[in-house]
Amino acid sequence: MSYEARTSYAGFARNYTVIGQHGTVYESERAFFIALVRLAAPIALHTFLLTSLNFIDTVMIGRLGEVEIAAVAIANQLFFLFMLYLFGVGSAATIFTAQYWGRRDLAGVRRTVGAALVPSALGAVVFFTAAAVFPEQVFRVFTTDLRATALGAEYLRAIAPSYFATAVSVLFAAVMRSTGNAKLPLQVSAASIGLNALLNWLLIFGVGPFPELGVRGAALATMIARFIEVVVLVWFAFRRREPVAGTLREWFSFDRRFLAVYWKTSVPVLMNEIGWAGGMTAYVAVFARMGTDIVAAYNIADVVFRLLFVVFIGSGSATAVLIGNTIGAGQPQAAQRRARTIMMAAPALGLAVGLLSVAFAPLVPQLYAVAPEVRANVTRIMLVFVIVAPLKVVNLHIVVGLLRSGGDTLFSLAVDVGILWSVGVPLVAVAGLHWGLAPALVFLCTGVEELVKLAVGVPRILKGRWINDLAASGAAGTELSAGTEPGEPR
Repeated sequence: MSYEARTSYAGFARNYTVIGQHGTVYESERAFFIALVRLAAPIALHTFLLTSLNFIDTVMIGRLGEVEIAAVAIANQLFFLFMLYLFGVGSAATIFTAQYWGRRDLAGVRRTVGAALVPSALGAVVFFTAAAVFPEQVFRVFTTDLRATALGAEYLRAIAPSYFATAVSVLFAAVMRSTGNAKLPLQVSAASIGLNALLNWLLIFGVGPFPELGVRGAALATMIARFIEVVVLVWFAFRRREPVAGTLREWFSFDRRFLAVYWKTSVPVLMNEIGWAGGMTAYVAVFARMGTDIVAAYNIADVVFRLLFVVFIGSGSATAVLIGNTIGAGQPQAAQRRARTIMMAAPALGLAVGLLSVAFAPLVPQLYAVAPEVRANVTRIMLVFVIVAPLKVVNLHIVVGLLRSGGDTLFSLAVDVGILWSVGVPLVAVAGLHWGLAPALVFLCTGVEELVKLAVGVPRILKGRWINDLAASGAAGTELSAGTEPGEPR
């Protein structure tokens, strides 16, 4: 094992690895869950900061009016789609890097980075083209409001170049987390978010010598902050010799055999994220067709939900990393045992978050300069969230934390996307556009989708059919790094 790999791994491994008898690596339950919290906390904080920026953006733009909120909300659906695509690429990479890291295979980690860089770059090209060349066409999918379309197209053209920076930073951050370093992406992102918020204030409202650019100012602020973020993140990754920081030869050293296994596992993840993103976008389209004031209310409530949900984004991602490490280390029984414990705890935590939504429901709408009916709809939607939240929390851990970490990505695709499009989207569309239900009741219909997912996903986990040791299969060219013995501390 190289010095760089040994020192990189040791910093994380000390947090939870216990060396057992006969050189076998065991991880105690207490140590595992301590490691889960330690890894989840910076990921959750990172997500919180990102969502807080979105919240601040919405509040700032909300001072301009309802049309501006709707324009940016709809424009951000394209970025939302792109981020979910990148999340799919990053999740696919995490499946492999987490298991490789559990086997101490640094070459496998870097080979995975190269395999993931290609789809990340291609995705950036596609979404950049949509935002920079066809923004009006993108908007017509969601709304017929000409003013919202004009403002949103201006926003998309200004923010389009940032997609290239985002593609690299998301992948690097995902691989760093899967190898135990969630702090560096958090620190860099925190600085970037602070810069973004400052530039928002200066460029949206024209503070001091800065021009008053409104919606376009918000886009320019984001673009500047994201390019600075990726430069700083990559520089620190190479300076600190992170596992992600390989040479071009190391990144692209994969062969056909590796790619066959990688894409067999990764394509369902990408299809999952694209299909799920399309479903979420369909939900937004339904609310947008119900009225500009209604989609504005839904967007305001959705930002709050994301803030409340950050803990579970962190715990779900940390679950995927540590369960993947456990499987890669050859401990499927321990992975199954911990999966059951996580599923038992998730519903209660989800209910707690739902109750927080109830507590904030009367307060959040007062932050926005919107019509009384918009505020009322925000409150009603937030009250309904207490019913939906526990289901969402369990399903997030099943799909993102467990099924994917075990390489059971085809089943994950069927559960997450198949049920979304066969149950969720048709029900919400009929409820909102045909039955004419109130926005809060339309939102409640999304809970039916989550209930069906739960009924299908839980038996899969309990039976243990989701666990696949991809790194140990040998098909991906996996091997322990030179100089490492099975009993050597990681």
